[in-house]
Amino acid sequence: MGELILVRHGETEWSLSGRHTSYTDLPLTAHGEEQARAVAPLLADRPIGLALVSPLQRAVHTAELAGFKNARITPDLHEWDYGGYEGITTVEIHRGRPDWNLWTDGVAPGPADHPGESPAEVGARADRVLVEAEAALRASDEDVVLIAHSHFLRVLTARYLGLPASGGALFVLDTGAVSRLGREHDRPVITAWNTVLQHTAN
Repeated sequence: MGELILVRHGETEWSLSGRHTSYTDLPLTAHGEEQARAVAPLLADRPIGLALVSPLQRAVHTAELAGFKNARITPDLHEWDYGGYEGITTVEIHRGRPDWNLWTDGVAPGPADHPGESPAEVGARADRVLVEAEAALRASDEDVVLIAHSHFLRVLTARYLGLPASGGALFVLDTGAVSRLGREHDRPVITAWNTVLQHTAN
């Protein structure tokens, strides 16, 4: 049985400045493109059977530069909908809500087309992705690659390990990083986490 490989997209201007970025469709920075290209050698010896990617351009471009031009766009891989906190930093949010925590408090309501998501709602999307990914893993010995976003992939990791969505708070995931989820004695485990080529780090 293969492993589930998680790839966070490369750097954007907003990820660099710490602004919450969900539906705002930003391109990669030049450094983000370098990070995306650096994913390819990390996975060069892996047997990839399926690659799925978020519809947002920062993820799609990362997939292309990493060698996954045929990755299938999968809407459920979209980043957490931050609602009224889109484009705002945690520092700015804390000025009005000093004790705010995304993982337990969720987000402020946003516009009608982007109202925001609770941790449980993001977890439900992650569960749907896991159903498809795990079916593909059971069907062959090849890996499945997911190219997506920090908070979403952290939620997905928590759900894979049997934790609530809020368990994603336990993980850190850098731009351009590669992580792997597998099984040991039929139990879900993390086999590698937050791996990057050293020369691509800021």
